Amino acid sequence: MLRIVDVILALIADVAPLADRVGQRDPSLAKQLRDALSSAALNAAEGSDQRGARRVNHYAIALGSAREALVALRAAAAWGHIDGVPDGVANRFNEVIGTLVKLVKSVRR
Repeated sequence: MLRIVDVILALIADVAPLADRVGQRDPSLAKQLRDALSSAALNAAEGSDQRGARRVNHYAIALGSAREALVALRAAAAWGHIDGVPDGVANRFNEVIGTLVKLVKSVRR
């Protein structure tokens, strides 16, 4: 399995308390945030066992889900549900998104 899956799982642990805070004011946004991060982990893991177009598809879905989760956190901050995206969380999101971009590009070649 890809190392990035473990990074995404660590990101989930980092985001969980933020999702709980968001959920107190906007349960729907918190659910979408949780679902997106879970999707990123699950699709990255599933993609690592696929070949060809199926692999690209799973990595692309994981990438979209990671971006969705980051924007959900930013939206929660914009709504005033949280005080912003902590630097450590933002850095881990950047690592995940950057790695998934590279994986999608490398598999498409």
